Amino acid sequence: MLDRLAYVAMTGAKHSMGQLATTTNNLANASTPGFREMVASFRAVPMSGEGETTRSFVVDSTPGASFAPGVIEVTGNPYDFAIQGEGFFSVAGADGNEGYTRAGRFMLDAEGVLKTASGLTVVGEDGDITVPPGAHVDVGDDGTVSARLPGEKASTQIGKLKLVKPEENRLVRGEDGLFRIPGEVLEPDATVRIRQGSIEGGNVSAANAMVQMISQTRLFEFNLKLLQTAEQNSRAANQLLSLSRG
Repeated sequence: MLDRLAYVAMTGAKHSMGQLATTTNNLANASTPGFREMVASFRAVPMSGEGETTRSFVVDSTPGASFAPGVIEVTGNPYDFAIQGEGFFSVAGADGNEGYTRAGRFMLDAEGVLKTASGLTVVGEDGDITVPPGAHVDVGDDGTVSARLPGEKASTQIGKLKLVKPEENRLVRGEDGLFRIPGEVLEPDATVRIRQGSIEGGNVSAANAMVQMISQTRLFEFNLKLLQTAEQNSRAANQLLSLSRG
């Protein structure tokens, strides 16, 4: 019993600090465009093996993310885009594999290719989207990109953003912050709608994150006290055994 208590308290203290790190990361990204809050949880894991059946420990994990919408802010920047309702933008990750994000703050590189703020290429339905130098860009709510050169009256379609609507419970967040469904490349979804000149903020509530940080700090202190109690009980048990042998 003491063995189990000590292991639960020890690993509980360790992983409550892990949860605190997750909450701190959420809070730090509260104003990051399109950021989806990381959801952390504890789970008990029994140990197996000879002599270890009395032990179990606790681990923390981030099984998913909150896909609640963030607040949409009007910026007037023609390369800022916000998804209305469900859906994601498609971008090419650093490894070339397609990933999905809600962060719609884009820009043009030196060659006029549409990129994310971190320099990743925005995926179009027919490949990269390249804007002619000096062109005025209009993007429809369905992701159609049109450009109008100076002196021209009519716009010409130059591409279309690849917008997808995955099953959110199947999405896995990668180390690069992009979401993916392992082993799958999603097809465009014509029902996704976007708004040009606006940006969606992160969906983290700063107030809730602060409350979670206080709770997780107290949980860490509670587990330390449990560990101290286990040590005191162990000493008392040893003393009783010594007296009985005497």
